[in-house]
Amino acid sequence: MFNQWIENYKKKSLKERFLLFIGVLFLMIYLTFGLVIIFWKEFPIKLTPNYRITLGVLFIIYGIFRFGRLLKSEK
Repeated sequence: MFNQWIENYKKKSLKERFLLFIGVLFLMIYLTFGLVIIFWKEFPIKLTPNYRITLGVLFIIYGIFRFGRLLKSEK
């Protein structure tokens, strides 16, 4: 499966490769931001721990959702 993904990646145009790179970049940004919100105790915005965890998990889920849509649209 991984070899097939590599072959499909090599067949992509420069524009498609760039969009895939941007998609992976934003996945990493949303994951990082979600984890920062969850684990940073002195977060500049005053939130209760429950809201902080909920907001962080929502960012992580949104990042995974966006990346999943990107992969699904490429097929």
